[in-house]
Amino acid sequence: MSTASRIFVGKSKPFYIAESSFPENKCILRLSHCHIPLLLCRAIVSGLFLKPPLVHSILRSLSLGPVPSLSLSFLSLLRHSGYMTLDNYSLNIALSATARLPSVSVGGQLHSLSVKLGLVSDTFVLNSLINMYSSCGYPATARLVLDSAPQGACDVVSWNTIIAGYLRGGMPNKALQAFGEMAKEHVRLDDVTLLNALVASARTGTVKVGRLCHALVVVNGIGINCHMGSSLISMYAKCGLVETARKVFDGMQERNVVCWTSVISGYTQLGKFKEAIQLFRDMQISGMKPDDATVATVVSSCAQMGALDLGCYVHAYCDIHGLGKGLSVKNALIDMYSKCGDIKKAYEIFNGLTKRDVFSWTAMIMGFAVNGLCGEALDLFAQMEGEGKVIPNEVTFLGVLTSCSHGGLLEQGYHHFQRMSTVYNLAPRIEHYGCMVDLLGRAKLLAEASQFIKEMPIAPDVVVWRSLLFACRACGEVGLAEYVAEKILELEPKKCAGHVLLSNVYATTSRWVDVNKLRTPMDCSRMSKQPGCSFIEVDGCVHEFFAGDESHFETEAIYNILLGINELLVAESLLHNHLGLGTLSCVRWLVGLCQSLEYKQAGVSD
Repeated sequence: MSTASRIFVGKSKPFYIAESSFPENKCILRLSHCHIPLLLCRAIVSGLFLKPPLVHSILRSLSLGPVPSLSLSFLSLLRHSGYMTLDNYSLNIALSATARLPSVSVGGQLHSLSVKLGLVSDTFVLNSLINMYSSCGYPATARLVLDSAPQGACDVVSWNTIIAGYLRGGMPNKALQAFGEMAKEHVRLDDVTLLNALVASARTGTVKVGRLCHALVVVNGIGINCHMGSSLISMYAKCGLVETARKVFDGMQERNVVCWTSVISGYTQLGKFKEAIQLFRDMQISGMKPDDATVATVVSSCAQMGALDLGCYVHAYCDIHGLGKGLSVKNALIDMYSKCGDIKKAYEIFNGLTKRDVFSWTAMIMGFAVNGLCGEALDLFAQMEGEGKVIPNEVTFLGVLTSCSHGGLLEQGYHHFQRMSTVYNLAPRIEHYGCMVDLLGRAKLLAEASQFIKEMPIAPDVVVWRSLLFACRACGEVGLAEYVAEKILELEPKKCAGHVLLSNVYATTSRWVDVNKLRTPMDCSRMSKQPGCSFIEVDGCVHEFFAGDESHFETEAIYNILLGINELLVAESLLHNHLGLGTLSCVRWLVGLCQSLEYKQAGVSD
């Protein structure tokens, strides 16, 4: 062949290595699809392609390919064959390939070479070193490289890489600290800096820094594109300012699916589920097609509201439009059907999964637990352990302990609680301790529950104390209840939940004088209990109401129905307790009573 050399290896497709007359860009394009790069390297070293720019292009192509280590092998071959020396450009490529592996040992060798060759002061090499250490999970070492750099060698990319490394390593507070130091050094911020700072602000809930970044975006005329807009929306939503996030969203001239998902997720995280559902409908009307992340968020809202019909609609929407094939949506559907009471459908989806992750197992175990199927939950956990493909996490054990608590399985609860740390090296969190206190309380072991709280390695929160207080009420243990109520008051001095529970304990033991003594100071200090909020779905429409709420347009009819149900329950209690009628007789009598009761059902949905 006059214009190219041809290489064959077994059944591999032939690859053509062009000579100097062949256009370089075509060679590089073919190189990226080569299945025999090592033979290619030998051919190049044998006399083809000795121009440094082309060698650099080949190195770059290999470093960005599926096997970045080939770039390092090629570079080593070139150096040891004497065809090229290590320069700042080739070192930069090698460090980038090392970051993708990642391999801190190889990176350390390249770092030593850069110092030996005097290339460490080069800004591009410096930034690649910082990125390499950050990508390998050594942000502290990356910071040492930055701090030891010569005067003027660092630029905005250096600082951006440090901040991104802290975020990648789960240290958002360090990222914000570096952002502040960057400003003190008078380094000019760019859009990447602000995007990283917004992510750090969102993770730490530091809305003050987030607002500052928003102001800098406006002042510097950076412009709120889809990427910047979604970051701002996410930051405000995670800081609890979902209305501000909505204003940013409404003010955007162009929105992509990430922007829609960010604001829908914001509403969901803050418990504004109806708004999240409505925004999903608006998204469909606008013609924007949701992705799996959007659908998973909407399904989560349906789960929290108990809106089974809406959840089924979203499920059908996924099937029609080819969405929801990933585990994130499948897991969300399992959770939704479980929380809406259709545990059979949830298990059907779970059973149909060809691959299950820890979230799949956890969602199903928790689903069995909340639906009172404690035995099934524990059997499924045993199956999970038996297969050995997935390791349970803290949330998985929370579902297991919840099952034990609801089922009154004291010994099994202790067994699994201990195995968390001894077998899986998982440190129990406050939620796990709360489950154990609830388990002991349901078993009426108040002394053991109190001692368990005293021996906890972490400070008990309000939920733990409330679990014990509920147990005190069930057992009529007034003395311990008073002590627990004081602990709750110390943690929540402006809330009256502890006093309300304690007054219920007094009422249970007929200590009405103490009830009045407790209620009077509460009224004088205007302490109030936040009313509970509930959702109910009727004919595909979700209704929201609060305790004592009379704002619904069908309030009168609703309370008439409630009054009738209450009369039925009272009648059943009288028949069973005072007239001595059996269950079957009670049912027959109540059926007759139902037929005789006249309800005002005009205007009430069927």
